[in-house]
Amino acid sequence: MKKSKSYAARFPRQLTRGGKCRNLTFAAGLGCSLLMLGAVSAQEMQPDTSETRSIRGTVVNSVTHQPIERALVHTSDNRFATLTDSEGHFEFTVPAPSAAPVEGSPGSIFRPGALGQSTSLTARKPGFLGDRARGADPGTPAREATISLVPEALIVGHVVLPSSEPSDRIQVELYRRQVQDGRAHWVMREQVTTKSTGEFRFAELSAGSYKLLTRELLDRDPLTFNPQGPQFGYPPVYFPGAGDFVSAETIQLTPGKTFQADITLVKQPYYPVKVAVSNGQPGFGMQVVVSPQGHRGPGYALGGGPGTIEGLLPNGTYTVEAASGFEANSASGSLSITVKGARAEGASLTLVPDNPIAVNVKEEFTNPENAGEQGVVIYSGPTRAPGTRILSGPRRYLNIQLEAVDDFGLGQGATLRPATGPDDESLAIDNVRPGRYWVKVNSSRGFAAAITSGGMDLQHQPLVVSGGSSPPIEVTMRDDWAEIDGTVEGIASPFGETDVSPFQTGMSFEAAAHVYFVPLPDSSGEFREAWVGRDGKFNVPQLPPGVYRVLAFDRPQSELEYRNAEAMRAYDSKGQVVRLVGNQKEQVRLQLISTSE
Repeated sequence: MKKSKSYAARFPRQLTRGGKCRNLTFAAGLGCSLLMLGAVSAQEMQPDTSETRSIRGTVVNSVTHQPIERALVHTSDNRFATLTDSEGHFEFTVPAPSAAPVEGSPGSIFRPGALGQSTSLTARKPGFLGDRARGADPGTPAREATISLVPEALIVGHVVLPSSEPSDRIQVELYRRQVQDGRAHWVMREQVTTKSTGEFRFAELSAGSYKLLTRELLDRDPLTFNPQGPQFGYPPVYFPGAGDFVSAETIQLTPGKTFQADITLVKQPYYPVKVAVSNGQPGFGMQVVVSPQGHRGPGYALGGGPGTIEGLLPNGTYTVEAASGFEANSASGSLSITVKGARAEGASLTLVPDNPIAVNVKEEFTNPENAGEQGVVIYSGPTRAPGTRILSGPRRYLNIQLEAVDDFGLGQGATLRPATGPDDESLAIDNVRPGRYWVKVNSSRGFAAAITSGGMDLQHQPLVVSGGSSPPIEVTMRDDWAEIDGTVEGIASPFGETDVSPFQTGMSFEAAAHVYFVPLPDSSGEFREAWVGRDGKFNVPQLPPGVYRVLAFDRPQSELEYRNAEAMRAYDSKGQVVRLVGNQKEQVRLQLISTSE
């Protein structure tokens, strides 16, 4: 019971009366003991002033809009809490704000002695995903807050073995499609083990796209296993019955949906595989990635040491990628092998050292504060424009990162190496493994106007590293920013026809709209985001020149694939397109795009 008491101590005696629990039941089975708050005295909960304010509202299901009973509602600082009644209603009183606003920090609105740093509300209940209250105004009793809880989605199913086989525990993996930096990736969300009956269950899932697979399982039943005889196992199955991750069905979940996914395994013979490896680094392990039919994805595995890669695989053609070493000693390579009814031995893989990629930076700064850094050489001649600055020393303001394009390959992120000493004036990214990479430039001084390598535009195309030496990455830095002032129309005040703001009521700051600046395909520019206040105004003082589609949403768009031209076609008729050149000041007027829960 220690865990329950610790949890309850976070909440006040608002949940109790006379030191005894009210006749309330929490759906999660927390019980009366969870709500006991004996360590908090009633006097501690009394406000220092006679003035109090009431917070009231309703918790509803975001899909059915039906009230939710026995949901726990509490303030974000966990000082006040209560449970909803059978009609989803809640109400509790709090001390009135008694201090002046603190300037400068929207997240810390009132000084100590007021209600706290925030009176935003949160609700929770098993079977639902939490959300934040919108429009909770503790300053006006006549207004009520509505908190929407999103019902969880579920994926449930059975892994079925051949009828003659005994039940076994199978590893099932769930991958979710997530947008990171404007690009979609498949990321493992969770792994579960089936019950003895073959059942599995993934809970607390939000709406989105998912893929499901079983990990391969070798038959090690002591009653039938013969290490000297034929080996058998269950290869991975990519739901519903595909042979690789790419071909697997994409499961689309909506709030509250339960998806039934049954998978049938087929026993197959497994054969020994052995690959000789040269150039492996002694003392280091080896990372091995096995992909069926050349399509990268999880499911299969082989072991690797300094001199060999070996294990068991069923019939098929596979791509085997391997990497060994660390930092300056890293090496990698790949080969294709085929298993066809017999042992697959005799193949050889040579690991090639992972080479550095040099970085050259050209500065075209016009602001004197950005120019003139030590190590900059100013050229003037027939091959370069007068005043052009070429990098001859490290740039502390600049960071260049490589982000892997492929989800399941050996390629991994890399960044500029640190200087080896005070005389090291080189810029390079060390130990870049073969693969495809997006080049990302972050700078506290200016912006990357161009990024190229071997004539390839790396702002729109990935950098391809195939092993051996690679041409340098060329970066041109400029500081002729454009500026935008804007207004978003259609923002509704959560307080009705009043000019009362969150800073006057004690609520935490919450953006009224979110504006996104999305560069159009093949145009220059960098993605930017801006928050908009209740007055609908916003300003972006430093925006790289380019052609942008500017979109204003009422909620954050964490899944916006702004680097995917096909995905962004859905917004062709929305927002406003602006063309910005260096040092231009522009004004935009946007209509708010309303999104559903």
